[in-house]
Amino acid sequence: MKFISLTLNQDHLIQQAAQILVDAFKTHWHGAWPTLKDGLDEVHEMLASERILRVALDAEGNVAGWIGGIPQYDNHVWELHPLVVKPEMQAKGIGRALVLDFEEQVRLRGGLTITLGTDDEDNQTSLSNTDLYDRTWKKIKEIRNLNKHPFEFYQKMGYRITGVMPDANGIGKPDILMSKRVYS
Repeated sequence: MKFISLTLNQDHLIQQAAQILVDAFKTHWHGAWPTLKDGLDEVHEMLASERILRVALDAEGNVAGWIGGIPQYDNHVWELHPLVVKPEMQAKGIGRALVLDFEEQVRLRGGLTITLGTDDEDNQTSLSNTDLYDRTWKKIKEIRNLNKHPFEFYQKMGYRITGVMPDANGIGKPDILMSKRVYS
């Protein structure tokens, strides 16, 4: 796997990245990017000069996955958004490698913390369909993964749940907020 920063003049890679976004989110997260145009708009938004957009290229030079980052708080904090891997290539270490590469990119830019939101729109954790304004931290501490929610992937990468946004995606559909310190 080779990792590169995507640039505006790499049209074929931009098309591939957009299609992966559409394909990977088709069955989960209610089709956040339902059309190729939506995917292209997201990729072009992530190509802004102040942002990070890194792609993993397979042996043939095709996009296997990509990760984006948005600076916040004077570049001290970076939001990881999005992380996406071709559906047929998931669970093969590409996402993990992209996150590690992204963390290094953030460190090189003087970033201190990475944060992300991982939505629970489909009752995948014990935090969905519950009143998160009542005993919030107890519920976070006792979180259970009911159906392959990605929060556990991020926990294995060293990210910690630092909060929730109740009802972020509708009643009983929270966003789980996670963060990791990346400075040494």
